[in-house]
Amino acid sequence: MSLYRNFAWFVKGLTEFTKSPFLAASKQFVEKDLEVSLAGRVFMITGANSGIGKATAMGIAKRGGTVHMVCRNKDKAEEARADIVKETGNKEIYVHILDLSETKKVWEFAESFKRKYKTLNVLINNAGAIMSQREVNAEGLEKSFATNVLGVYILTKCLIPLIEKSADPRVITVSSGGMLVQKLRIGNLQSDRGRYDGTMVYAQHKCASVFQRQQVVLTEQWAKAHPNIHFSVMHPGWVDTPTVANAMPDFHRSMRSSLRSPEQGADTVLWLAVSEAAAKNPNGRFYQDRAMVPAHLPLAWTHSSPLEEQKLVALLDDMAKTFQPH
Repeated sequence: MSLYRNFAWFVKGLTEFTKSPFLAASKQFVEKDLEVSLAGRVFMITGANSGIGKATAMGIAKRGGTVHMVCRNKDKAEEARADIVKETGNKEIYVHILDLSETKKVWEFAESFKRKYKTLNVLINNAGAIMSQREVNAEGLEKSFATNVLGVYILTKCLIPLIEKSADPRVITVSSGGMLVQKLRIGNLQSDRGRYDGTMVYAQHKCASVFQRQQVVLTEQWAKAHPNIHFSVMHPGWVDTPTVANAMPDFHRSMRSSLRSPEQGADTVLWLAVSEAAAKNPNGRFYQDRAMVPAHLPLAWTHSSPLEEQKLVALLDDMAKTFQPH
């Protein structure tokens, strides 16, 4: 990552990703966009027990939507569910325990969900991981890659047929500003060559949500392949979440007073998931504060070719199939 990219990203972060820019942008928000009834609509949110995921689940539950919380930790998930039910009075909140880094189990969960449920209007890919050291899962895959890329790819790919036949179908992927300084690279997907930097791997894979450059590309590719579903990827800004506090303690400590609340971070996720206005926008775009924004910094040389993007999808598809239950 060049010095220019570092500098440009940090300046952009200070001027666009903190709390103050959100408050300024929110003055232009249309309040009625979120004045909707979600009764009868079904949502799945990964990483829904804390931070942006929980705030999104709370917002959907308040509007009467059915929420399927997909979480790794059962105790935290049940505690979050109890909070949501207590605050909203909505009991249509369901907990599913799944670690997205366990590739075969992602397949099994998605296939089981399709058999059990007949509708899924909206999938929100929010869960992610930052690893300070390189770790592998039981299948020999690097955990950050397995969680942030392959797990999301498998979950989305497997659920697309169910989403596609549901009314007003949407898929939202939560990302972040770290993606802006990363070019798509497909030659070292599992970070098994060179020095391992957990925060930079996150930027390549998930990009804050550091939701990866790879996931931005996947969103664009999915939108082309499935035009009946509204796909979007968004950056929530710099948000005060447990993940940020635990994975980047120095950054969290120095920036805490300027970080957005989980509710502010979740605002655009919720808007993309429920508003009529969002669904009228072009498919496969990148969003920040309820607006479409470029997915690349000016002059940062982070664009990739159509061939590279197609190769990424082909590689993930081949890899996913090796773990697919028969």
